[in-house]
Amino acid sequence: MDKKKTVIIGATPNPTRYAFLAAERLTNHQHPVVPVGIKRGEVFGNEILDLREKPPVDGVDTITLYLNPTHQREWEEYILSLQPKRIIFNPGTENDRLAAKAADQGIETLNACTLVMLSASTF
Repeated sequence: MDKKKTVIIGATPNPTRYAFLAAERLTNHQHPVVPVGIKRGEVFGNEILDLREKPPVDGVDTITLYLNPTHQREWEEYILSLQPKRIIFNPGTENDRLAAKAADQGIETLNACTLVMLSASTF
């Protein structure tokens, strides 16, 4: 299986949140994860990088979003600057404007659920 370096935007150490579950399942499937968010902490051995600092990340295959569209606007240029191959807009994060900007840069976009994709082996 191809290992896909995945940036989780909206990462959190809260085990009741979907972003946390995504980090867990991605780790279980041996995909390298880079958690980025405004919550401090660690998920599965990876320190959550501070979104406000717009940390550089190289070699990004996938960005999986866990920020609602009103909060995405502030980070759109940062998200695109990571030059991912694709962006997954998880349920509740769908954003036609950001998806169009990404498509203009040749980035694949999916309105999908990372957890379902992992379960169905379509990640």
